[in-house]
Amino acid sequence: MSAAGKHRRTRTARVTRAIAVAGTGVAVLALPIVGATSASAATPTVTTATSLGYANSLDGWIQASLQVMAQNGIPGSYDGIYRNIMRESSGNQYAINNWDSNAAAGTPSKGLLQVIDPTFQAYHVAGTSFDPYDPVANITAACNYAFQRYGSIDNVFGAY
Repeated sequence: MSAAGKHRRTRTARVTRAIAVAGTGVAVLALPIVGATSASAATPTVTTATSLGYANSLDGWIQASLQVMAQNGIPGSYDGIYRNIMRESSGNQYAINNWDSNAAAGTPSKGLLQVIDPTFQAYHVAGTSFDPYDPVANITAACNYAFQRYGSIDNVFGAY
């Protein structure tokens, strides 16, 4: 083989090796990004009435919330929750109060038990949705707040 042919093959091999190494480096650098994207795209398990075997209805939402509450040491009864839901939202999970002082301050009360976002976030119970309109999350966070403030949702007989 001529010297020129040998030089060309060696140079081609070096360029190929450099591209392969660079490509591997890019792939290695991309792995954490790809992994993070995939991990953040994963949906965590969220407790719902149906995931606990209850109907997707007011009765099921209360039953599921009572189960989550029991697991987290939050007291309350079906009757106490139901009574407060009927007063606050008449059972409408998408109820929103756009007229009171909370709404005027930019934080309207939302959901079955009419919780404002800062209260919902502060008393959110792990394993439930972070959506204040989610029935189980709304009931459970509101009952957690009522527990901390009044001892139980059973002790709440008016706006809280």
